[in-house]
Amino acid sequence: MSTDSPPIPAPRLGEPYLLTPGPLSTAWSVKQAMLRDWGSWDDDFRAMTADLRRGLLALIGGNADFDCVPIQGSGTFAVEAMLGSFIPRDGKVLVLANGAYGQRMVQTLAYLGRDHLVIDKGDYLPPRGPEVAAALAADPAITDVVVVHCETSSGILNPIAEIARAVEAAGRRLLIDSMSAFGALPLDPGEITYEAFVSSANKCIEGVPGFGFVIARKTALVRAEGNSHSLSLDIHAQWATMNKTGQWRFTPPTHVVAAFLEALRLHAAEGGVVGRGARYARNRDQLVAGMRALGFETLLGQRWLSPIIVTFFCPEDPAFSFSEFYRRMKDKGFIIYPGKLTVVDSFRLGCIGQLDTEVMRAVVSAAKDCLSEMGVQSARPPAAALAEREKLTQ
Repeated sequence: MSTDSPPIPAPRLGEPYLLTPGPLSTAWSVKQAMLRDWGSWDDDFRAMTADLRRGLLALIGGNADFDCVPIQGSGTFAVEAMLGSFIPRDGKVLVLANGAYGQRMVQTLAYLGRDHLVIDKGDYLPPRGPEVAAALAADPAITDVVVVHCETSSGILNPIAEIARAVEAAGRRLLIDSMSAFGALPLDPGEITYEAFVSSANKCIEGVPGFGFVIARKTALVRAEGNSHSLSLDIHAQWATMNKTGQWRFTPPTHVVAAFLEALRLHAAEGGVVGRGARYARNRDQLVAGMRALGFETLLGQRWLSPIIVTFFCPEDPAFSFSEFYRRMKDKGFIIYPGKLTVVDSFRLGCIGQLDTEVMRAVVSAAKDCLSEMGVQSARPPAAALAEREKLTQ
């Protein structure tokens, strides 16, 4: 008997499946939730905002030491809000980077004028607890550590619990970009110690783009008063206003909030974080097995593959062109994602959103047909790319 959840219906109105790390394919009922207009100052919408905040806190066990603050904009807005609000202006940050989104935090800190140093692990490996502990022991000026939970430029799942233990043991604060992981991977503060993390409406909760949110210790929220570099990205000010009035400080994405509440309902019906994460893991396993059977190779070893998105090497075969592969996959109903690596040609296939193992089997079948249509004889990547992977992952 299959352990899969009920089949995911085909997209409506000829929509393709989005094999991306967000925006992603959403349920029809989530789309329908956006068909009504809401007054942003109205009591009904204030109640919706309160439900949103309570629903998100429930995903970390409803811990009374934490609160939830939604922030308008994309996920990057929320990351900048977190860094600018919680890191003291005279603080120093250790950035754990192993991909484009870790490097984006480095860039953000430079804009903010926050002192920082970087442990850069490249594209293939995660930062590990012992090296974090060593860096913190070597530099007592470091006040905060920041890390990406799932680095979607490569698809690597970083060992957050291990990193959190090292940070806590050193008496420093941990801030997490859990943009593409929260809702499918656990972040229980009873198991993992952190000051705050951020995520976004259009990731593993399966809502639509329009706001991010921070879940932070109330002590951190209080301490953040007056620290932000920005009027609109001041998390303390947003928190204080919401607690006083129930309103967002500036025009909220009303339709996105309505869609998100429906997405939260569906998330709970699927079994919450455990149920959602299990479906995504099944999707990954089906996808990886099928693509490997076609001859494709994953960038990462099996140990570090996340259930969020998987990076594959582009084939060496001269008949392969990513742009042509992309076009043909889109014609077959699948929008895929280009690679975001600097050292090797690659592409990415997402496992999140309204997808199940039947969809993944269809993805593999479409990829097989595309290779045949393009005249690609082998999906194997360049030997040099495999050799580089082996050298860096020893």
